[in-house]
Order: sequence, then C-alpha cells, then structure tokens
Amino acid sequence: MNPKFFRNGIVMLVLVVGTAALLFTWLQSTTPDTAVGYSKFLAAVQAGQVTEVTQQGETLMVKGSGQPPTYTVVVPNILQNVLEDMKNAAKEVGRPLTATFGAEPTPDTSWLGLLLTGLLPLLVIGGFIFFMMRQAQGTNNQALSFGKSRARMFLGNKTVVTFNDVAGVDEAKMELQEVVEFLKYPEKFNSLGARIPRGVLLVGPPGTGKTLMARAVAGEAAVPFFSISGSEFVEMFVGVGASRVRDLFDQAKRNSPCIVFVDEIDAVGRQRGAGLGGSHDEREQTLNQILVEMDGFDTNTNVIVVAATNRPDVLDPALLRPGRFDRQVILDRPDMRGRTEILKVHTKGKPLDKGVEVEGVARQSPGFSGADLANLVNEAAILAARRNKKVIGMSEFQEALERIVAGPERRSRVISDAEKAIIAYHEGGHAVVQRILPKCDPVAKVTIISRGMALGYTMALPMEDRYLQSKTEFEDKIAGLLAGNVSERLIFGDTTTGSSNDIEKATTLARRMVTEFGMSDKLGPLSFGKHDELIFLGREIGEQRNYSDEVAKTIDEEVRAIIDKAFERATEVLTVHRDKLMALAEKLVAEETVDAEAFEALFSDLPPKADMHGIPTVIGPGQPVPEPTAQPA
Repeated sequence: MNPKFFRNGIVMLVLVVGTAALLFTWLQSTTPDTAVGYSKFLAAVQAGQVTEVTQQGETLMVKGSGQPPTYTVVVPNILQNVLEDMKNAAKEVGRPLTATFGAEPTPDTSWLGLLLTGLLPLLVIGGFIFFMMRQAQGTNNQALSFGKSRARMFLGNKTVVTFNDVAGVDEAKMELQEVVEFLKYPEKFNSLGARIPRGVLLVGPPGTGKTLMARAVAGEAAVPFFSISGSEFVEMFVGVGASRVRDLFDQAKRNSPCIVFVDEIDAVGRQRGAGLGGSHDEREQTLNQILVEMDGFDTNTNVIVVAATNRPDVLDPALLRPGRFDRQVILDRPDMRGRTEILKVHTKGKPLDKGVEVEGVARQSPGFSGADLANLVNEAAILAARRNKKVIGMSEFQEALERIVAGPERRSRVISDAEKAIIAYHEGGHAVVQRILPKCDPVAKVTIISRGMALGYTMALPMEDRYLQSKTEFEDKIAGLLAGNVSERLIFGDTTTGSSNDIEKATTLARRMVTEFGMSDKLGPLSFGKHDELIFLGREIGEQRNYSDEVAKTIDEEVRAIIDKAFERATEVLTVHRDKLMALAEKLVAEETVDAEAFEALFSDLPPKADMHGIPTVIGPGQPVPEPTAQPA
C-alpha cells in the first residue's frame, strides 16, 4: 500500500468515521431490539408470562417466560399509568411480579461503549484538526520552497566519470585540468598570486560531450557537484528564478570548494533588452542575479561555475566577460584520431569480431559527434543481437552507419522496373561525375535500395582533414549534385521529381558562394544580406537587405551562371563517359548496390582517383558540413 495514501487527511477522516459507524452498528446488534405493543405487553402480564419489568426512560425492559423471553415496550405518553395497569393485571393472575420504575437508563460500562460514547468523538475531532493543520503546513512548506533551488548535488567521491572516459577532446581536457588543479591544490596558485577562474563555458555542437566533460571535472576534483538546467530557474511567477539562483549559490558556498554546472545556460543567459517582456522580463531578472553571484562584492568563494551551451552567439556580453566566464572551452566534432579514440571508449567491454578495425569505422564516419559514435556502436550491437550473433562484426558497423546516415532499409517498398531504371541512372550520374571531376570526394558506395525517404543514394567520403574549401571544390560539388538530373535528361529525355533535393542543395550552395564567400567575379569579395535574429525566440526571422535592386539582379545572375556552368560540366562528363554511366546503371539494376571496389573496376582504364577514406569537409573556418553525403534519388 502506498504510504502517501494514508497521509491524506480527508482519506484518514473517512476511514475513522467508517470504523466508528461499523463499531456502533455491531454494538447495536448485540442489544435486544425486539419491541412489542403496549396492549400485547398487558396481555402477557395477565397471562403470567412477565416476571420482571424495568423502566429506563420511556422504555420498559421486559423479561418473562413467553416468546420472545426479552423484549422492549415504548410508552412515551402513558408512562404514569403503566404501573397501575400492571398491578391490576398481575392481581388477576396472582403471580409475583418485580417492577422497577423511575430509574435512569443504565450507562454502558464496557470499553467499547466508552470508546464510542466518549473517546471516539474526541479522537475524530482531534484527528480532523491535526490533519487539516498538517495539510495547511504542507501547503505552506511548498509555497516557501517554491523559490528553492532545484539543483541536484553529487558528492565528488561518488562520481565515477573521469577524464579517462572522455576522448577526442585533448585540448579541452588540458584547459579543464587546470580547473581541477585549482580545486585540489589552491595553495599552488595562491602562492603566485593567481586567481581561481570563476567560470568555464563549454561551447560546441550538440552531442560533443559538454555535459560528460563537466561530470569528468567533478570526478577528477573530488568535490561536491551541483547540476541544474537553465530552464529550471524560470517559472511563471516573477522573482522565482532570482530566488533559486540565490539559494543555489548559498548551497554552493556552504559546500565550497565545489562546482556548479548549468546545462543549456542560453535558456536564461540570452542578451538583455531583446526580449518580448521588456526590461522587467523574468529571464532578465534571473540573469541579473547570476551576474551578481558570479562576480559581486563577495569574491572569496571557491565556487566554479561550469556552463554548457551550443548557442554562444545569443548570450549576454556581461556573462562572457572575464571575471564571470573567464574561459571558453570549445568542444568541436572530433577529427579522425579523435573518432578513433571515442570508438575505443564505447567499444570497451563489448565482444568485437577479430576483423573489426576501429580505425576503419572512424574513417567511414566523418562529421560524427561523440553522441553519434556512441549511437553507432549501440546500433551495431543491436543488429548483432538481432542476427543472433555472439560478437559484433564489421558488417554490423557498416549497416549501422548507413542506418544513421540514410535511414533503415525499405525493401518492402514496391518499385516498378521503369522507376528502378530511372533511379539507377540518376544515382549513376552522381557517381560518374564525382569520379571524374578532380575536386569531388571519392565514391564509397552507390545503391538503389530505398532507405528512409530516399529512393537511393550515393555515399562519398572525403580523403583528408580539410578545414577550408575552395571555389573550384564548390563548383565540382554543385556539378555532382546536378548530375542526377542531367543523367535523366540524357537517357530518358525527361526529368523527375527525384532531383528536387539536389537542386535545392545546389542552389543554396551557389547563393552562399555569391553572398557569403565572396566567390563572384562580378561582385567581388563582398558580403550581401544580414540575417536578423530575434534573440528571445532564438530563430532567424529574415534577411536584412543591405543592397540595391540592381545588386540583387546581379546576385541572381551570378547564381544562375554558377548553376548553368555546373550543369554544362555535368552534361559534358556524362556525354563523354556515357558507356561508364550505362554500365554502372545496369549493374545497379542487377545487383542494387555497388561498393567502392566494384565501382572502381568500371574505371580501370582511368588513373585511380584516391583512397576512399577520409574525414569531414568544412565550408569556411568553423563551418563544418556534415558528411558523408547521401544524395537521394
């Protein structure tokens, strides 16, 4: 039985009253309840069947030799005449009759009677008052605790996550190792006049291990660790957020040295003055309290605030200045070596087949974050269990990789032979152009098996670490995107809706080349259009047009020129290598999937392009493009 059920005052009161009613009913059932009329009573007296009569109030308790032997007679109005009537009736019989009149009702001296008549009502009233006061007290406690912090406290010696559990972010670990040194050996830095950092901001895309890194810092430092989300500060009532911030830091100061971790701090740390609520917005009051607690008059506390966000661009400048968040640690998507180390961490303790190469899996998963790699290993383990295997093989990793990139296979989708041929030529066009053009990534796999929303896809993997991309690389990539549409036109003289996603990607990339990257010969190295963002909502709401109509026309012309040039190049490549296209399409129709080796065998008369393995490509400094690219039909 749930103990909370008994703590409810109303339920308890109902139970007590119900028990009392049952007891009273039982007691009533033990007393004589047979009643007869007054005339029948006199007739029994005359017949000599009555031996004893006792008056109790307006009731006569009668005992005799008749049936029933004991019964009651109620005589409320003629009580003064009863004794005379009884004497007259008894004279006729001549038998002795014992009669007691004028007595008060005999009190019930049993313990149950005392309980019901005296103690139980007091208990019911007292219990009702007690539970009502307890309910009121609980309500008051809830009201008083409304402004208390919701942070969860973890003791340092109970935290099992250390830096050994975090891989692929060596530079970030070095930065945070100093924070651990500050907490463990403060005298080492105080002797040199160094000041302990007040805050560390972990910045990076989702899934790169920001929360895991904070837990590792707490585990290494062996100090109390307070964890809370930024959204837990804000409620519908004004002032609650600021009150919770004060309570959180009061707890932290009492347990210093310690770490306070605020996940998704952008929920309360957004830039002030931009909210819909004006200057008295609840979020702003919460942020103001955070600013004061982090760098107010009281600066002698060994409390380090670690916060995580993937939107540092919307944070208030006062939050990012030195003295509050002194350090910003970047956790980006891992490179080839980092992915290998992360996979080793996640595959530790799992039964792997001898043929599994962790480095090979890392090469085939460019652009994956730490969370993506953890999901990759988990999906491979699930597939191995589904196939009733005792170990996880390379085939499971390959299948898991494709499931994550393009979605699960949909072999049940019925596709006609005519549409299958169109899909084969479409994907074949992508693959052939990417194989011929020098700046396109090598093709690792071509398939017409439906996955997710795509009817087929061409997987291309980059060859090396790249953090910059050139204009010629973009031009080759756009040609590869348009190659599917070009192939349909060349072979069938028509085009289908399967090219819509390719055309959208190509147009977007061409426009960015003109307006963002300064890759237009006519317009030169200029940036056009400023993207406005409503910081309170965190969404881009439009582009501020900072150029004239004439420049807008020129932008459209340049975008059109880039697309037309790429279309012509794709047409030229597929016209020259039409035999390769047809051979690849026939192989796809027959086998459905062509891997890297079989694909290269079709181009044996040409020089090899490169190894089919690599890591993510990047558009501009700090602007990663997720790879591998799945180009749907």
